[in-house]
Amino acid sequence: MKDPVAWYDKHASTVAAQYESVKSESLYEWLTEFLPKPPALVLDVGAGSGRDAAWLAAKGYEVFAIEPSKSMRRVAKMLHPAAPVRWVHDSLPKLDYTVRSGLSFDVILLSGVWMHVPPGQRPRAFRKLVNLLRPGGIIAISLRIGPEEPERGMYGVDSSEIESLAKKHGTIVHRAVEREDLLGRDGVRWKNYVLRFPDDGTGALPLLRHVILNDDKSSTYKLGLLRSICRIADGSAGLVRLTDDDRVSIPLGLVALTWLRLYKPLLAADFPQNPRNISGGVHLGFAREALDRLAAFSHLDMRVGIRLGATDAVALHRALRDAARTIRIMPARHMTFPDGTPILPVSHTTPPPLALNPYVIDEPYLRSFGEMLVPWRIWQAVQRFAVWIEPALVEEWIRLMQGYAETQGRDLPRDRAAAAMIWSDPTRDVAIAKRQARDLLESSDLHCVWSGKRLSTKSLDLDHCFPWSAWPCSDLWNLMPANRSVNQREKGAKLPSATLMLAARERIMSWWEAAYGLSSPLIHKRFALEAASSLPGVLPLDADLDSCFEGAFAQRAKLRYDQRVPEWSGEKYVE
Repeated sequence: MKDPVAWYDKHASTVAAQYESVKSESLYEWLTEFLPKPPALVLDVGAGSGRDAAWLAAKGYEVFAIEPSKSMRRVAKMLHPAAPVRWVHDSLPKLDYTVRSGLSFDVILLSGVWMHVPPGQRPRAFRKLVNLLRPGGIIAISLRIGPEEPERGMYGVDSSEIESLAKKHGTIVHRAVEREDLLGRDGVRWKNYVLRFPDDGTGALPLLRHVILNDDKSSTYKLGLLRSICRIADGSAGLVRLTDDDRVSIPLGLVALTWLRLYKPLLAADFPQNPRNISGGVHLGFAREALDRLAAFSHLDMRVGIRLGATDAVALHRALRDAARTIRIMPARHMTFPDGTPILPVSHTTPPPLALNPYVIDEPYLRSFGEMLVPWRIWQAVQRFAVWIEPALVEEWIRLMQGYAETQGRDLPRDRAAAAMIWSDPTRDVAIAKRQARDLLESSDLHCVWSGKRLSTKSLDLDHCFPWSAWPCSDLWNLMPANRSVNQREKGAKLPSATLMLAARERIMSWWEAAYGLSSPLIHKRFALEAASSLPGVLPLDADLDSCFEGAFAQRAKLRYDQRVPEWSGEKYVE
């Protein structure tokens, strides 16, 4: 069987002309009544000439169109240059980029794609698609019923296969319609399905609820571990990796670092974490000498990208080692499925002393401690529903601490406990970005990324591309030079729309290059580390500007569709 991508690369122009001769409106009469009202997030798998992606975008949907053929992507962009579509290189069955983006879709469309997936890979491919679907979302799939064409990498399809996979993965067949081929090809017909995912269907939320509220707890450790994962999912998701068996791999050092950041203010306030924890670190496996040596080290500085002096580096290294060991032998071991297997298995390694880069907390260092594996469905639930999960964790944690304090004859007012449990987000610091912008104003022209207006020292504002009120992040990549009037009177605390952000792409990337790429090595390193930590799909070793933009664009979609952050269209600045 030949490679279908190579065939489409070779015949892109001819195939695209065929596809574009059929109107999407007539092709999808069986689907339109099931489409949600815009705005909604759509994934077009195997987008081909871009016909359907452009049609859906024109209806007001935000569309990610994935297509493995470089030639087909080039033709699609040429045929639909004005369509606000993200053209992405990705393919079944892995869908690596799409899964790593962390996005969940309301509609997933596969038109004339399934016959290119080898039969042995179809169960995995279908599972990946369902994992990308929101509760209540739909998969629209068109099966080509007809002769195999080995030269095009086509395999036979069977409608019973799709129905069996749908049943196995908890999706409901809402419609199954057979129709003729609109291109009039001999022996070819199409079987079209609308599959709906009625709820999360995973057991992830009930399982998390059980651990939070009902599971036996001899300490706060299980809550500390779950809250650490919530915090990582919210602010450091760029550091996780996807495994081949649908799990998320988190650097164990990152779990330990987040754990220490959560526990340090509680220990400083002398709040008990188990019945025997009378004061400080007594009877806490991770609260040893190394953590005591960090007494003057702020828990707010326990974050990716921080640079350390030698003394603090040694102490933090040992404290992370102690925390990682405690996590591995306590909550990770005892938090299990009904059959006794760990929910969050850990593989650990012993990092060499001071395996820092040098004295910089980055992903390779944090991964040198080992990894923690999180089932994809639990990770997805945490990403989507942390706004509800984390308050439940905090409330149960406070209740446990108060109970431990009461058995020790101590009083622990709830307001004191709640204050110590607050996750302190990064400070709203734009100093470095502002200094870089002012330096550029002195040496060259600088323009507002949204309007294109030339800036001066009087008109310069540093805008949080993604508003601070929705996502507190002062990473360098998130700070954009903007005209003060545009920023304060028009954009305000809103997300840039997909169309506007695409229109501003070149200005954004030019700013990143001038301000951070061509600046000092330390600033460039910080930019790369921050982008890799907080943006999906960005690798710290080669945080190129294209991948940074793609990661930022995916994060914009997550904020828009998961948190429903309001948008600013900036319509007058879009050509």
